[in-house]
Amino acid sequence: MAIRQIRLDGDEILTKKCRVVKEITPRQEELINDMIETMYDADGVGLAAPQVGVLRRIAVIDVGEGPIVLVNPEVIEADGEQTGQEGCLSVPGKVGIVTRPNHVKVKAYNEKMEEFEIEGEELLARALVHEIDHLDGHVYTEIVEGDLMDVTYENPEEGEEEVNASLSDDKQ
Repeated sequence: MAIRQIRLDGDEILTKKCRVVKEITPRQEELINDMIETMYDADGVGLAAPQVGVLRRIAVIDVGEGPIVLVNPEVIEADGEQTGQEGCLSVPGKVGIVTRPNHVKVKAYNEKMEEFEIEGEELLARALVHEIDHLDGHVYTEIVEGDLMDVTYENPEEGEEEVNASLSDDKQ
C-alpha cells in the first residue's frame, strides 16, 4: 500500500467522467487499498479515484464506522435536504456551504464485485453524493453557496480538534 498524490482543484482530471469498472484486477485492488490509506493519511472521510489521477468509478468513504468501498456507485433514491459546511481533499484548507440530500440510497459493488445497496443520512449521505459527483467530473465548488471559507485546525485540548472557518474572498 502507498500514499498517492491527491490532485487539486484546477487539475483537468477532476473534470472528466470516470469509466465503469468491469472487473477488479490486482491493479484495482492495489488502487482501492492505496485510496483507503491516502484518505486516512489526509484525514478525509472520502476519496474518489480521479482525486488520485485514475479515471475509474471507484470511491472509498469512512464516516467513522470503517471503510466503505464503492465500485460503479449510483444514487437510486434521494430525499430531504441538508445545508452545511463541506470540504474536499482536492480543495485543501477551504470549506463552503452546500445543500445536499439528507437521505440517499446508493447501489454499488464492493471490492469483490458483489452488488450491494447502502443507505445514508446526514454525513454519510453527503459523503456518498460528494464522491459520486467526483466520478462524474464535478467538484463541490461548482455548487457552493456564497464564498469559500478558509479553515484552520487547532488542538485546544488533548484529544480534541476544533475547526475554525473564516470568510475567504477567493472562490476556487
